[in-house]
Parts: sequence; structure tokens; C-alpha cells
Amino acid sequence: MPYSIRLEQNLPYLVSSLLPARHAFLTRNGGVSQGIFSSLNLSAFLGDRPECVRENCRRVCSLFGLGENDAAVTCQVHGKSVRIVTEADRHECLTPVSYEADAIVTNVEKLPLLCFSADCMPLLMQDPVAGVAAAVHCGWRSSVSDIIGATVEAMVSLGAEPERICAATGPSIGFCCFECGEEVPSGVSAYLSGETDGLFRPAEEGKTYVDLAEANRRRLIQLGILPEKIDVCRECTFCHPESYWSHRYTRGKRGVQGAAICL
Repeated sequence: MPYSIRLEQNLPYLVSSLLPARHAFLTRNGGVSQGIFSSLNLSAFLGDRPECVRENCRRVCSLFGLGENDAAVTCQVHGKSVRIVTEADRHECLTPVSYEADAIVTNVEKLPLLCFSADCMPLLMQDPVAGVAAAVHCGWRSSVSDIIGATVEAMVSLGAEPERICAATGPSIGFCCFECGEEVPSGVSAYLSGETDGLFRPAEEGKTYVDLAEANRRRLIQLGILPEKIDVCRECTFCHPESYWSHRYTRGKRGVQGAAICL
């Protein structure tokens, strides 16, 4: 099985067998937050108690042997901006991020990259030869804007080669539950240049179910990443609200989970 579940310091997380670097696709469990944020909420800007968020972040960063102020993080706006992060981008927990980026890329060792999600697809990538890693937030808007293509381009600028890149997605809203208006399938069709067989099925009231995880897998292949080096997680966040944050399931009353990778 390509993904396995680990429990470390009472923190459950998923790992892919394809990524050599230390990494984690986190769940909503294992933290200290209460109420609608129970329990591993990683956002300081949704109304959770700051001391709880700090402790949650400390627990996540401890998986990499580092403190809560040592990770580089995304600042997600559902766009295609990618930032190459360095030592100067280690983020002080609970403070605003000074840039906007739905993806971050680095070649710096011992610098965890952390992105966030609550139905959107997290994507972690690594070229183990070049020593380059990326964490990407793939919402549908950032996906059809080609955030993945922009991320691969940034990785290549640091010496990565597409055929060496390993990629793994994390839990996200699945084909079973991602019911959309026409803007999503039309955006995906343009994004993939029409390579959409099997990605859509009709829903009620003229809407469409969309398989965004498979769409992004196809985009990775279009970019030169080998199919055997791509893992796609099929855990649906909407179907499993006890394990994952889902914006749709909670109608916006929720926290966020994270996905992290560290060279």
C-alpha cells in the first residue's frame, strides 16, 4: 500500500512510500484546540486561541526535530504564485506571512515546508538527486491556474529534473463529493487541454462532480513526471470529517490541517 499511517508523539499522519524526505500529511487529530477547532488546528486567523495554535504548530514541527518558528509556510490566496524560500523565510508562529504563495519550494536542508488545506488538495514533491522539495496548495482555482506547472518550473530553476521528481498528494475532497458549478469542469478542461475523459459525472440541478485529484495527476504527467513516481491519496475529507477538516462539511466552521516536507 503506497500510503501508511504513523503515530508519533500522539500525532497521527500519513506518509507516502515514494517520498524519500521526511514528510507528513496531517489529520485534524492530535492537537489541543477545543470546540469547532478540535483538535489539531494550524491556523491562527480563524478564531482559535493563539496558545492552542502555537502548541499545535510546535507538535507538528517537532516531527522534524525543530521548533514552531522554524518552518516556512504558504500564504494561500488560491492563485499560482510560487515562492522559493530560504533560511530568511522561517516563519514566526502566530504572525502574518509577508508574501502570498500557494506553493513554496526550497533546496535548504532542515527547513520544513508547510502548506494548509481543508478540502483542497495538498501536494508534496521532491527531487532527491538535486535536493529540492516543494509544498503546494492545490485548490481548484490554483489548480486550473497551473500552480503545479509553476511549481515544477521553480524546482527546475534549482536544479531539479521532472523525470526525477517524486510527487504525493494528501487527503482532499473526492470525486464522490466535489460537486461544482460549470466554472470548475470548464476550467479543468482548459487546464488539461481537453484531456478530461472520466474526470466528470453529472450531479443534480445541472452541476457536475469533478475528480480534481486525477486531473492534477494528469497534469503532473504532462509536465514530465513519471506515472510510477506519483502517489494519489483517495481519502475524502468530506466523507471523513472525524479525521480531516472539510470546509464543505462544516460549512466553514473549522480549522485547517497541514502537509509538510523537510529535506
